[in-house]
Amino acid sequence: RDHRRNHRRDQHRRLRRITQTKCADRPPACPRIFSQEGSKPMSHHPTRKKLFSKLGQDRQVSETVRLGLLLALSGGLMDAYSYLFRGEVFANAQTGNILLFSVNLSQGNWGVVKEYGCPVLAFGAGIALAFLIRQHFQRRKIRLHWRQIGVLIEIGVLIFVAFQPQTRNLLANSLTSLACGFQVEAFRKIHGNSIATTMCIGNFRAGLHALGEYWFSRKRSDRNKALTYFIVIAFFALGAVLGSRLIARMGQWAILCSSALLAACFLLMFIQTEEEKRDAL
Repeated sequence: RDHRRNHRRDQHRRLRRITQTKCADRPPACPRIFSQEGSKPMSHHPTRKKLFSKLGQDRQVSETVRLGLLLALSGGLMDAYSYLFRGEVFANAQTGNILLFSVNLSQGNWGVVKEYGCPVLAFGAGIALAFLIRQHFQRRKIRLHWRQIGVLIEIGVLIFVAFQPQTRNLLANSLTSLACGFQVEAFRKIHGNSIATTMCIGNFRAGLHALGEYWFSRKRSDRNKALTYFIVIAFFALGAVLGSRLIARMGQWAILCSSALLAACFLLMFIQTEEEKRDAL
């Protein structure tokens, strides 16, 4: 018995030595890096911090309700401006422009055809512009987000439109549609939901769908999604009302208010960037 007991004790000692040497050779799973004072541990996942910061930078410019509502106000104002002051041409609703283009084309109204056809082409050019800006600036280490650069271009375009007389409505409407095309391509989501800030038909369909989902599921997420869509629609309509009132008071300069709203969006992106960086630390 004593021999067996001593043999077992020797085996346990050998196993303990082996495990201790293996643990000593293995690097620590989660090293703690301390500051010079030795009191507070510093972050031991710098790569994770950079990853969170990058994710916040990509998300901050397009997926917040505050930014989406300002963009919807600007979108409604631009559409009201082009329709009420620039010859009843839509800046955002390209379905209406395509319809009127086709009707006038069938009737042989060649002078009117270009009034509706050029804004459609300019809208597509705005979408292409957003794509090119994203490809050129997305991976560059600069202070401005690529969407902010596009918003600056959009502001400059609308300021240029404000100085165009009504004899140049074709140019003014085309440039306004260019700005709208960039906006609809660059800002496509709010809280992960696909939302357009320059038109309403897609938002209306998605809002009704989310409302139907909430009727059967009673989930808070479905209710909030439906509310988000309908609030964006309401702010687009409010922007159209604001545009109508501003046109009555300011005439061709009313589009400058849309530039002011976009300038507020530009500054808001800086604020949201700092908030996301603080959350990532």
